[in-house]
Amino acid sequence: MNNGCNRWQIISRLHLILSAIIICFMISATGLAASAAELPEIQRRGYITIAVKDNLPLLGFKDANGNLQGLEIDLAKRLAADLLGNADAVKLQPVNNRDRLAVVFNHQVDLAIARVTATESRSRLVSFSVPYYMDGTYLITKDATVQQIHDLAKRKIAVLNNSSTIAEVRYYIPSAELVGVNSYQEAQAAIENNSVAAFAADGSLLSGWVRDNPQYRLLPTKLSTAPLSVVMPKGLQYDELRREVNEAIARYIAQGWLKERISHWSIVNSQ
Repeated sequence: MNNGCNRWQIISRLHLILSAIIICFMISATGLAASAAELPEIQRRGYITIAVKDNLPLLGFKDANGNLQGLEIDLAKRLAADLLGNADAVKLQPVNNRDRLAVVFNHQVDLAIARVTATESRSRLVSFSVPYYMDGTYLITKDATVQQIHDLAKRKIAVLNNSSTIAEVRYYIPSAELVGVNSYQEAQAAIENNSVAAFAADGSLLSGWVRDNPQYRLLPTKLSTAPLSVVMPKGLQYDELRREVNEAIARYIAQGWLKERISHWSIVNSQ
């Protein structure tokens, strides 16, 4: 009997140790310390932690002085102003794409505003706010003969390998020849050397390309719609935080603040 009890005690201890190792690994993998909190705790401590991108021009990026700028940075500061009465009461944590959901799911930040598309599968892990921007797939070109998507029939179009964009372009332009690329830089090189006529990708990112390269144009037809939302934690204890964030974004839309910010950053306006 004692041997059996000892065996179960050993198993239980091993389970606890393994769980602790897994938790520590998940935290160290993102490089962030656990800091998520319910709204009353956020207000008591006086700041909110938000994961953001720092390498996406127009959405979240560093300026020449190393300061974070962009639409999503503006939104993070505006939420801090509404929730805490101070736009500077926010700790911005740059995050990799692969960690955008994990840092919220693991309660390492309070929110994430990092160009995350709200999807049904992702909503099993985290909650999403009402969309602050409706992104989607567009085509970019510098070819003056290309004015509409039908002008790309039987032409070569660059697409990111393994992206959902491939199916969208095939649906709208079935006769086009798709050329797989591994990066935006590779796509731009292909357009510059005239090996492709256009490149299909997300409008929010292509807007930065157009801003920095005026010879490029976005074609007017939008091939898909993808809602960008604030990532929030699940759980009844976060109901108040989620409600405040949703109500705030609804106000920003109704009052035209988000539209003005989108225009300020020269992002294609698909609201």
